[in-house]
Amino acid sequence: MTGRAPVGQFCWVDLAATDASRARDFYTELFGWGAVVQHANGGTFVRFTQGGCDVGSAYQIQRAGLEAGMGSHWTAYVRVDDTAAAARRARELGGSIAVEPFVVDGIARIALLVDPVGAVLGVWEQARE
Repeated sequence: MTGRAPVGQFCWVDLAATDASRARDFYTELFGWGAVVQHANGGTFVRFTQGGCDVGSAYQIQRAGLEAGMGSHWTAYVRVDDTAAAARRARELGGSIAVEPFVVDGIARIALLVDPVGAVLGVWEQARE
């Protein structure tokens, strides 16, 4: 999914889950997805797969998010050439940054933007090989 999407198109979806194991079980049963554990940044997440291709991922919401009342939610990502530049441009256009750009080990550099009407959108810069 991520390697084929051109810049400016949706390329990934993440599920932040209050119970990642239960969510994994639900979606693998519902859609017949595979679930591959992926190590990154000292933790793990699950890559959902279908027909040998990644279709998204799921991860456990951290304790701080749970304590703040954050519920399970999906986040869509748009592919960009430069995550930091996209974040700067979002600010210039009246948006804000919910999560500053950071590297997901060996996978991508991502950030979470908030548009002027409050919608959250991820930006995804493919990891350089």
